[in-house]
Amino acid sequence: MEDFLPIAHFKNEFVPFEQANVSIATHALHYGTAAFGGLRGIRNPQNSQEILLFRLDRHCQRLSQSAKFLHYDLPADKIYQTIVDFVKLNKPEKSFYIRPLVYSSGLGIAPRLHDIEKSFLLYGLIMGEYLSDDGVSCRISSWTRQEDRSFPLRGKISAGYITSALAKTEAKESGFDEAIMLNTQGKICEATGMNIFIVRNGTLITPSLDQDILEGITRDSVMTIARDLAIPLQERTVDKSELFIADEAFLCGTAAKITPIHKIENFHLPKTRPFTEKLKETLTAITQDQEPKYQDWVTKINVS
Repeated sequence: MEDFLPIAHFKNEFVPFEQANVSIATHALHYGTAAFGGLRGIRNPQNSQEILLFRLDRHCQRLSQSAKFLHYDLPADKIYQTIVDFVKLNKPEKSFYIRPLVYSSGLGIAPRLHDIEKSFLLYGLIMGEYLSDDGVSCRISSWTRQEDRSFPLRGKISAGYITSALAKTEAKESGFDEAIMLNTQGKICEATGMNIFIVRNGTLITPSLDQDILEGITRDSVMTIARDLAIPLQERTVDKSELFIADEAFLCGTAAKITPIHKIENFHLPKTRPFTEKLKETLTAITQDQEPKYQDWVTKINVS
């Protein structure tokens, strides 16, 4: 049973989580006409009266952009303030995850985006590690990632996650922890809710944005950190065979943070992961507000 935070934001007001309910006829429930975000929060290790949110501005900007695909004008600053107020009301004591959602809340039956009500809701839950900190095993999914000409991949649209759900369950039921999807060109794309990086010959490599991947905020953070650490970096197409002979590989995302991959199909990757460990160590320090250079990535909320 999930440990949900007691207060949610629903229909423009803060209400007890149990009262934030939608109709069974809600348009988004039937047609996937919704978009969501996700961000983590923690208590400041140096100041227990503060809660730290990682890259809140970027998360709000991406959700606002995603809403545009639904023909919904939701300013990023409104999302930002709602999240700040939400945190102040809930005052979570443990590491937590925030889930904002924009959706077609009308009760119409036709699949459309025009002439139908849109809404914004927000809730949260206590969350520890999403994937094993020791690393995960992955399989190449039989399911193919959507492509941008048929699905708006620059938005975090809920309907698209049916592919992720199919791939994740396929992986779990065949003895793996996670799935890696190929795009329609047969190139490495991403995992079910995470971007992917590999290391080969001293270079950090990740699929480029034209490979039908999500524009991940953690992905962007990892690349920025790598450049600042003078780690050679390439954004390009990645072949499936490169995964099997990689020196290191890891997944990254808001929930997963940085999670090493120790096995892909029947290929075991090296146990020594210097790039992965250094990037993970630095990212963790940043989220805990222990890296002055990246202070603008952390929003501090006083909940005393």
